[in-house]
Amino acid sequence: MTQDLEMKDRSTPSNSVSPPVPSTLQHLKEIASVIETGSYSKEVRRIARAVRLTIALRKKLTASVISSFLDHVLTPGSEPHAKLSAYLPKEDDHEMEVDAATSAIQTPIPTAKHLLPELEIYCYLLVLLFLIDQKKYNEAKACSSASVAWLKNVNRRTVDVIASRLFFYYSYSHELTGDLAEIRGNLLALHRIATLRHDELGQETLLNLLLRNYLHYNLYDQAEKLRSKAPRFEAHSNQQFCRYLFYLGKIRTIQLEYTDAKESLLQAARKAPVAARGFRIQCNKWAIIVRLLLGEIPERTVFMQKGMEKALRPYFELTNAVRIGDLELFRNIADKFATTFSADGTHNLIVRLRHNVIRTGLRNISISYSRISLADVAKKLRLDSPNPVADAESIVSKAIRDGAIDATLDHANGWMVSKETGDIYSTNEPQLAFNSRIAFCLNMHNEAVRALRFPPNTHKEKESAEKRRERQQQEQELAKHIAEEDDDDF
Repeated sequence: MTQDLEMKDRSTPSNSVSPPVPSTLQHLKEIASVIETGSYSKEVRRIARAVRLTIALRKKLTASVISSFLDHVLTPGSEPHAKLSAYLPKEDDHEMEVDAATSAIQTPIPTAKHLLPELEIYCYLLVLLFLIDQKKYNEAKACSSASVAWLKNVNRRTVDVIASRLFFYYSYSHELTGDLAEIRGNLLALHRIATLRHDELGQETLLNLLLRNYLHYNLYDQAEKLRSKAPRFEAHSNQQFCRYLFYLGKIRTIQLEYTDAKESLLQAARKAPVAARGFRIQCNKWAIIVRLLLGEIPERTVFMQKGMEKALRPYFELTNAVRIGDLELFRNIADKFATTFSADGTHNLIVRLRHNVIRTGLRNISISYSRISLADVAKKLRLDSPNPVADAESIVSKAIRDGAIDATLDHANGWMVSKETGDIYSTNEPQLAFNSRIAFCLNMHNEAVRALRFPPNTHKEKESAEKRRERQQQEQELAKHIAEEDDDDF
């Protein structure tokens, strides 16, 4: 009896063993079945779900896993199989045997091969992601070029989601190798094809890639011409819309349209996912410069955002110099962080800020002194010119004419006489500030309403329990993907 009890106790742990965790290859096969279902039912949302699941598996991809998946999806010896296998490095025999054994245990490879265009182009995406992560940029460039050439002959709406990703990595791989200018003509041709096929997601992606291409080489006029003549439509991807707003803000800044630039840059930073930290840092850098050019001083909380303190430190010191109106401090900071500003592409904009620093210092002087000589104004502004008094006189007269300060010039005695400051609440300025805040809130509400999405025929058909569970699962996956989205998308 005691032996029987001991045997039962020993056997109980074997019944409580947890099921084996699916391997990466098993996950890829499940994604392939999702793509196949979406292709036959023509449901684009299933293809988008497959792409999201792939991004979650990206760090687990290996050459052996991808090679086994290609054997599963494509016919061995076929042209696509041979072409894609050539990009993968050869693994050692032991690893291949282990992987083949585990895959044989988990899911038997069917005899019938899938020949759907969605699956074939998905294989290109997998290989391309692996090559970029392995920093094999020349092979990635060749693979992306082959995939784009193949996409030109495929006109299926279920391919558009995967194609937009391939367009992005096509441009990204050429940018990493320094050959971005070579693909500009090809991107224009692809944008024209996407427009003719009414592929709106492809149009969004390619338009942003072209704007990035032009701005990379400082071709702002050509970028604005393309943007103004490109067809307008409702945004389908939040990531692409954020990029578009960022590029639009940069173009508007260079064209001296600071008010529109500020609105676009702040909107891009607000709409960007939390995980896209690098993109949000770039948006904030340009928005800070634009606000300084407008005569505004950004709040300290802008520079203290989580994970951005170190990156925004040069701009914080620059803002402090502009706020004080100290021209010498401004010059020292511009020289100290010249390398950082040049790398960010904001050095030319900071040169424009010199006039704002002088104007801010002059405004502080006019508030502090009811009457002050022009020689003292030149000394306080630290003007380093051969004739500082004459320069101070011209600066003061221009500031009075532009309405920056409320003062008069006494040319005979060489004085600047400030007028008494009135009650600001008796003017229209509080009303204008209140109106701008109301407009901002209404605009945000309208954008939120326009962004709402509903499944088709929800008012006609009652949702079954199985469909409701599937919808809730997809919503959870989408929320998790947005929260953990990789920064390389930006």
